[in-house]
Amino acid sequence: MWLSRLNKILTNDEIKAIRSKTILVIGIGGVGGYALESIARMGVNNIIIVDNDVVDITNLNRQLISLNSNIGEKKVEVAKKRILDINKDCNVITIDKFITEENILDLFKYRIDYVIDACDTISTKIALIRECLNRNIKIISCMGTGNKFHPEMLEITELKKTSYDPLAKALRNKFKDEKRKIMVVCSKEKGINIKDRTPGSTSLVPSSAGIMCASYIINDILEGLWQN
Repeated sequence: MWLSRLNKILTNDEIKAIRSKTILVIGIGGVGGYALESIARMGVNNIIIVDNDVVDITNLNRQLISLNSNIGEKKVEVAKKRILDINKDCNVITIDKFITEENILDLFKYRIDYVIDACDTISTKIALIRECLNRNIKIISCMGTGNKFHPEMLEITELKKTSYDPLAKALRNKFKDEKRKIMVVCSKEKGINIKDRTPGSTSLVPSSAGIMCASYIINDILEGLWQN
């Protein structure tokens, strides 16, 4: 069994609990690609992948799914092929669509247990968090990872406790009256100031942030099982 090493530290019931969940990953870039691979290798058997982009040569320095051999191909299809090459029995649903406030309900036609938000668009993040709060779906949202070099400064925390990150600040303003916890992966690193509006990025911080998003969900599944 391909999960035999995992079975050394988790019981069959714990692995079954992980396998039974449906996790949606929105954005399969530097953060989302590593989050996706991490949950797949942990045995999650139902995954929804959302992205409308294609693999670009500029993705090669940081995005797990990106190779010279697949430049120009749809990211959702590349990601699906990779996941099925890890676990041929995984139920992978692809949504090749740019998600906005207008079409976000399309995501919730499926039964979803968790959401990993690795998208870059603020309005989409806001709509996604609101919809998950309304539906009592747990979400972990990744804040900015551009212009940063120190993955050790990342943390899983509540949105209201974040600092330095401009993206987190924008979200805090939108959810300042929200009493429920909104969990995020955010860095305490200020980052390098550059003049270009498009941030630079390394392979170090986005990858680590993606793994932390996956870690939050896997541990939440297990903790819920242990508490019962």
